[in-house]
Amino acid sequence: MPETTEIDFRGDAITVVRTLREAGHVAYFAGGCVRDALLGLAPKDYDVATDAPPARVRELFRKTQAVGQAFGVILVRIGKSVIEVATFRTDGVYADGRHPTEVRFTTAEEDAERRDFTINGLFFDPVDGRVIDFVGGQADLQNRVLRAIGDPAKRFEEDHLRMLRAVRFAARFDLAIEPATADAIKRDAALLTRISGERIADELRRMLTPATRSRAYRDLWSLGLIGHALNLRVPAGTSLNEKRSLLLALEDADAGFPIALLCALIDARWHAAGQKHDILGNLTPAELPKMVSHARRTLKLSNLETDEMIAAARIAHTLLNAREWPVALLKRSLAHPSSRSMRALLRALSGTGVASERIQTIEGKLDAFRNIDCAPTPLLTGDDLVSAGFHPGPAFKKTLDLVYDAQLEDRIGTKNEAMAMARAHL
Repeated sequence: MPETTEIDFRGDAITVVRTLREAGHVAYFAGGCVRDALLGLAPKDYDVATDAPPARVRELFRKTQAVGQAFGVILVRIGKSVIEVATFRTDGVYADGRHPTEVRFTTAEEDAERRDFTINGLFFDPVDGRVIDFVGGQADLQNRVLRAIGDPAKRFEEDHLRMLRAVRFAARFDLAIEPATADAIKRDAALLTRISGERIADELRRMLTPATRSRAYRDLWSLGLIGHALNLRVPAGTSLNEKRSLLLALEDADAGFPIALLCALIDARWHAAGQKHDILGNLTPAELPKMVSHARRTLKLSNLETDEMIAAARIAHTLLNAREWPVALLKRSLAHPSSRSMRALLRALSGTGVASERIQTIEGKLDAFRNIDCAPTPLLTGDDLVSAGFHPGPAFKKTLDLVYDAQLEDRIGTKNEAMAMARAHL
C-alpha cells in the first residue's frame, strides 16, 4: 500500500503527553486545541503544557529545538509532527507591553491564571479524558462569552495586543465580549500605539476575512480601537455610520485583506473628517498614494498588498470618471490581476449609495465580457518593431498600447494589420 502523508497531530501529541507522564511529570493539552475541541472544531495544532523544566523536556525527547527556552518553550519533533511543549509558568513584569521580562516555572493553576482569556486557559488530559478548568472557561464557552482572566485591565496592561486578540476571538467564535473586559479595552485602547505595526497588521489580516469581517470591524469601532489600529486620528467617541461604511458593504467572498484594509482606511478618513468630504476623493491620484503610503509605513505592509490596493482603486477611479467605456478599457480592466478587488470595491461603493447608478452601468458593461478572453496574446510586440527597423524610445509603449487597444476592439486581427497601424504612428 502507498505510504500515507497524513499527519496524526493528535496522536503524536498524546505520545508526548504519555512520555512526560511516564517520566513522572504532569502534562496536558493546553490552550487553543482544547478550546477548539470543546467548540466542536478540529484543532489545527496541539500544544502541550507540563511541569517538566525545559532541560528535562530535551532529555526525554530525541529531536527537540529550543525556540523560547527562557520562557519554557521547546519544540518536540515526533512522528511527522512538531509539538510545542511549554513548562507551566507565571510571568514577571511586562516592560514593553508585549513580553514579560522574566518568568518563573510553576503549577498548572498559576499557568492558567497568567493567560489572556478564560476560553484559552483550559487544559485537557487526553489520557484520562477530562478537562482541567481553573478559570471558568467551560462555562464561558457554553454561554458564548469572551472574558479576560482575572483583572481585565491588568491583562491588557501586560500585553496590549490582547485587545485586538479579543476582537478576533469574539468574531471568530461569535462570542459576546463580557462588559468588564470591553470596558477595559475602551479605557486602554490608546496603549495599542505601543505595539509594532507588523503585529497589528497580522491581527487585522486574521480578523478582516470574509467570515468574521463585519463582526470584527464593528467591535474595532465600538471599542475605540480603529483609529489606534490604523494610526489615524479618529476622534474619541466617533460611531461607525454603518449605512455609509465601505467595509460593511464589502460582501464579496473573495475580497481579500488588501481591499478590506483600503475600505477600512477610507471609512476612518471619512469619519475623521466629520463625514463631510466626498468618499470618492480618497481614490484620486492626489489622495490615494498618500493614504496607502501611510498604511504601508505604519503597518509595514508588503509590496504585494499595497500594489493590490493602489491598482484596484486606480482602475475603479478610471472607470468611474470615464466619459464613455470603450471595449479596450473594459477588457484591460478585467484582464488586470487586481480586477476582482476592483469590482469588489465598486460594489462596496454602490452599497453605500455612492455613484450607485453609474456603477450599475459599469457592472453591466463588464459582465458583457464574462465569457470572453480579455487578455489575448498581443499581435505585435516591441521585438517585432525592433526587427522592422524601429529604434526603441518613448513612442514604443504608446504605439503598442494603441495597437493592442485596436486588437481588443477587433479593429485589427492580423500581425500585418498591427504592423501597418504601428508604422502609421511611429
